Amino acid sequence: MALVLGIETSCDDTAAAVIDENFHVHSSVVESSIEQHQAFGGVVPELAGRAHVTTIAPVVRRALLDAGLDPTSPALTGVAVTSGPGLIGSLLVGLSSAKALALAWDLPYVGVNHLEGHLFAPLLEARDLEWPLMTLLVSGGHSLIVFQRGPGQHVVLGETIDDAAGEAYDKVARWLGLGYPGGPEIDRLAGEGSSKALKLPVSMIGDEYDFSFSGLKTAVVRATQANHEVALADVAASFQAALTEQLVRKLRSSLEHYEVKGVALAGGVAANSALRAGVTRLATEFGLVTHLPTMAMCTDNAAMIAAAGMYHLERGEASGLDLSARPNWHLTDVS
Repeated sequence: MALVLGIETSCDDTAAAVIDENFHVHSSVVESSIEQHQAFGGVVPELAGRAHVTTIAPVVRRALLDAGLDPTSPALTGVAVTSGPGLIGSLLVGLSSAKALALAWDLPYVGVNHLEGHLFAPLLEARDLEWPLMTLLVSGGHSLIVFQRGPGQHVVLGETIDDAAGEAYDKVARWLGLGYPGGPEIDRLAGEGSSKALKLPVSMIGDEYDFSFSGLKTAVVRATQANHEVALADVAASFQAALTEQLVRKLRSSLEHYEVKGVALAGGVAANSALRAGVTRLATEFGLVTHLPTMAMCTDNAAMIAAAGMYHLERGEASGLDLSARPNWHLTDVS
């Protein structure tokens, strides 16, 4: 049985996982350093890098043990590691560790694009996927619509021209004094408020697939400055409704122009209740299967990196030891 160890350190989570050639997850370990960053209202790159240095070895060891493998000489087929995009310091910790382990165990290793990893996540929970898929990938740093003909075969149709959806959530939450990360708290508050309380704009309403969220963030600031009495729950509900409408509207446009068999959500914002409901309704309207990730697969994890790595290693696409971190590696540059 082919087994791949995946390592993910693109941001503040240190993760390791083991999967097999059938995309069955044998282990998945995630160690978060989010508490170190909350006081600063966002991820501090230097703190994140230091946390990875401390946690990478025990996280990998636990993942191997959980998979029933000898941590000193595991029966692995290869190693996969995120080499971009992400924070340069964090990426280098994972990349260096993967190279060292591959050398020590005489295994091939491959650098994986973090966003491509998110595209492989549905295979870990629904291995009978029917292709093609339309995937809405939304996270703190990225917002894209991706047409997937099959595993490893993707075309980026649209992306944000400014802030990512998750970034907009965090910035609005910071303005409202809700702390970091902002997404979960805004989602919770939105359930208690009225989405009609504020008239907020929905940008990029044409047929193109790109997004824009910076104007919405500015509109929230101006609206709350003009109306100090508006309840936080109403602000949260109005903001979330406007952001979700833009995402779902763009997804609808893509489904009107491309024939697919299913719709998938990916990335951290895929955990948002309003977005999950909106995508589900849209897929039902088009008669398509909906692939919503579990909460564990919404956040950064190494199982998805191992899945993408398995795909590339099976095709003989191992990386050389000269591979460097690529903090700005775009999904369109993944062959």
